Amino acid sequence: MARKTKQEALETRHSILDAAERLFQQHGVSRTSLQQIAQEAQVTRGAIYWHFKDKAELFDAMMERATMPLEQGMSIRGAPTQPITLADLRWGLVNVFYCATHNERTRRVFEIAMQKVEYTGEMQALHERKLSVRRSWRDQNQAVFDLAVAQGHLPAGLNTQVAAIALVSLVDGLLHQWITDPESFDLMGVGQTAVEGFLSSMARNEGPPLLPPMSPEEWARLGQQALCQAGASAPNPEQAP
Repeated sequence: MARKTKQEALETRHSILDAAERLFQQHGVSRTSLQQIAQEAQVTRGAIYWHFKDKAELFDAMMERATMPLEQGMSIRGAPTQPITLADLRWGLVNVFYCATHNERTRRVFEIAMQKVEYTGEMQALHERKLSVRRSWRDQNQAVFDLAVAQGHLPAGLNTQVAAIALVSLVDGLLHQWITDPESFDLMGVGQTAVEGFLSSMARNEGPPLLPPMSPEEWARLGQQALCQAGASAPNPEQAP
């Protein structure tokens, strides 16, 4: 048998990940076997083991491809040397809501990560990764708030650690509610209003508004990252709240 080209191997890998996504969503991670994934992807178990050593590594690769909830969506501008501003933070969170709403893969993986996986047994090691991502997100929020305090945009007495935890809880709660019942509310509209209300509530009452309306350029950038490209519709600035 001829050796597969790199492109063919990549296509096989994606087919396996696609099959895993579908089955994990339908049956849950613990109730889906590698044999079932192989059958769904129309490959052999050997092909799966050629790409992934076990189901945990396959699951991790699936999450990496579409990103763990909030992970890459919080990479605001791809310039780690530049400090993240409150406006950047707002945009990053709205972009997470946008991707969840408009991209089927993002929405499916959010659902799997939040509702269809138990971090026990062979999946236990991935629990630490999830915790690490969550801690990094909180640390990033706190760094943004610390900078805003230093620049005089937020009160000097603000407990930025508590504010960072509260923001994570707000966004996480919105995503969990929407994934459970997506028809119950407009994630984009409610999410943006909730985030802006939270950020503005920490600001001093005097002076101009903390956050001006999102600009057309910011709206145009929504969903333009790699995780949101496939199957996503273009954002429409005229639909902005």
